[in-house]
Amino acid sequence: MAATLALSTPGVSFAAKKLVIGFAQTGAESEWRTANTESIKQAAKDAGVELKFSDAQQKQENQIKALRSFIAQKVDVIILAPLVTTGWDTVLMEAKRAKIPVILESRNVEVKDTSTWTTFVGSDFVEEGRRAARWLLDHTKSTQGDVNIVELQGTVGSDPANDRKKGFEEVIKTNPRYKIIRSQTGDFTRAKGKEVMEAFLKADAKKINVLYAHNDDMAIGAIQAIEEAGLKPGKDILVIGVDAVKGAFEAMIAGKMNVSVECSPLLGPQLMEAAKKAAAGEPLPRWIKTIEGVFPAEVAAKEFPNRKY
Repeated sequence: MAATLALSTPGVSFAAKKLVIGFAQTGAESEWRTANTESIKQAAKDAGVELKFSDAQQKQENQIKALRSFIAQKVDVIILAPLVTTGWDTVLMEAKRAKIPVILESRNVEVKDTSTWTTFVGSDFVEEGRRAARWLLDHTKSTQGDVNIVELQGTVGSDPANDRKKGFEEVIKTNPRYKIIRSQTGDFTRAKGKEVMEAFLKADAKKINVLYAHNDDMAIGAIQAIEEAGLKPGKDILVIGVDAVKGAFEAMIAGKMNVSVECSPLLGPQLMEAAKKAAAGEPLPRWIKTIEGVFPAEVAAKEFPNRKY
């Protein structure tokens, strides 16, 4: 009899209910994003959560469709990795009206009503840009003359592209020797990074001293372009990337890349913890930050065995 009474109590009944989360991912455009998806899927499995997964293939309209599908299915929590920062007001308001908490992961949004999302789990992209620039200033402080930089930006309108540019420029503006001579999107992909770097080299091969790429995949693509142009990446042109994925460590060990600023994709455990609290109506901070570092080529070989992505 006692067991029957316990099962009928609201608290125990709720605890027995499996948490259902809808996850709208941007796509699989990079090593980072693939590792991010794997981390969330594994964390959901470990936590006994039912995860409904949607790959938007880098199209915002696909993410909006996925969110509406999750709302129709009455999931407990939505996790959104927003492809771009704007254009979310209507669908996030629909989620709020349906009383479904939305957790933003890896990228943030700009909306009129900030109560339409619960918390953001991810990195400080502005600080990542600053770290990349600080490394450059420190690494080139003994050199003379102008330091000409080309920049491979991430997806236009995305939070990391905007903020990594902002943070980097904020620091290099403190020294007039450092100039960004060309800047264009490589859309966070290896192929586009190579293509844009080829164009930069055709225009300014003899002027370029530094490549700053908003992610490692674009940097790795650009390294191919530099080599094909008969130059030595890491020596003739310093190569700076962001993410600290395994591919970047391999490039650093090979002497073709100089530094990668870490941006951890392994957000799964933090997201599952936040989702459970959001579903239970518990308060959450507006920003749950990830702890990250900077990895110059000098430490790449030693650190490589520890990398999980």
